[in-house]
Amino acid sequence: MTSGLTIEAGIIPGAESIDLQEGNSHGVLLLHGFGDTPQTLKLLAEDLHSAGYDVRAPLLPGHGRSVTAFMSSRRSDWLACSRDELSRLRATHVSVSVVGLSMGGALAAVLAAEVPDLSALVLMAPYVDMPVTQKIVSGTHWIWGRAAGARRSVSPRSILDPEERAKNLGYGVYSGRLLYELWRLAAQARSCLGKIKAPTLVLQSRADPRVAPKVAEQTLGAIGAAEKKLVWIEGGGHIITVDYGREKVLEEVRKWLDAHSPAER
Repeated sequence: MTSGLTIEAGIIPGAESIDLQEGNSHGVLLLHGFGDTPQTLKLLAEDLHSAGYDVRAPLLPGHGRSVTAFMSSRRSDWLACSRDELSRLRATHVSVSVVGLSMGGALAAVLAAEVPDLSALVLMAPYVDMPVTQKIVSGTHWIWGRAAGARRSVSPRSILDPEERAKNLGYGVYSGRLLYELWRLAAQARSCLGKIKAPTLVLQSRADPRVAPKVAEQTLGAIGAAEKKLVWIEGGGHIITVDYGREKVLEEVRKWLDAHSPAER
């Protein structure tokens, strides 16, 4: 069994990749959100590992390091890393599932469209659309972005539990260019939904300040999988894996993967 953390140079303590593998046949790839780290997926990773899954939650390029590194990262970097991580799991496991949170949900949707034989897919507060005002702002980033530089983006409603909010290692900043990258990734993910064939679970909080309930409903409707389900999570904001109601999130993800993975793991 690995130590659980992949130590990498220049990484913020606690933001490291999570690697919980000990030869189980079913691997699960967990993908974190925009500006965030695998820390938001630690509880879920440990829960799934305890249930008999090998789990990998990589730290995406530009994340968990410095604001400068974040500013220079692009959606192509995040996608390339996600694809490589999935390829590695598929090469060493009999079956693989993908679970994504927020932007990680967008990345997961793209992967699922490209790899139709995934055992299961879970999209948690998937960021596959952007409010019109933010689209306008991101689309004009070349006008204002360089002068504005990094801007604060912290919302206390993203994590309503104050203790968990205090633990969060996310940057809490964005730039015009990064907002544009997120917008284009969301659009790419949205265009991929109809190609998804893996059984898909969507988890969403009605109190999410970043992903509207109607987006989750539209996402479910657009997914091409024959088997799909939307479950509402009560009590939390956007980062539902650590917020109030997280026990329900862990339970629903585990149940979905159990129902769509080999009996022997």
